[in-house]
Amino acid sequence: MALYEHVFLARQDMSAQQVDALVEQYKGVLEANGGKVGRVENWGLKSLTYRIKKNRKAHYALMDIDAPAAAVHEMERQMRINEDILRYMTIAVEAHEEGPSAMMQKRDRDDRPRDDRGPRRDFGDRGPRPDRGPREGGFERRPREDRA
Repeated sequence: MALYEHVFLARQDMSAQQVDALVEQYKGVLEANGGKVGRVENWGLKSLTYRIKKNRKAHYALMDIDAPAAAVHEMERQMRINEDILRYMTIAVEAHEEGPSAMMQKRDRDDRPRDDRGPRRDFGDRGPRPDRGPREGGFERRPREDRA
């Protein structure tokens, strides 16, 4: 069987319990077709970059799947029919990640690598731009006649 990571977006007006029920529903579809679901992460309600079917936010959920392709196709078919699912994406992976996904890892500004030199402030210290001479092709800039 192949390994997959599956993420879906559910409508914003659903509750967290309804999203969990959707996860259980699709987990049942996969198990009925000979697959297994490993890690399940609910990423919560997040803002969308652009509106999808009049929704500005969506509930995100991730599932690690170990299932045959037919089981994944059946799950995706049922997701296309369901009006509560806005988008979904399934990706085949070589191995599932251990531990929490990147979305679940709490990263603060203090965790980022720092540059000890401080902020760059050299952009204003370059001085005037040197003259580049006449343009190629014999074109020269002339003032516009309507502004003279």
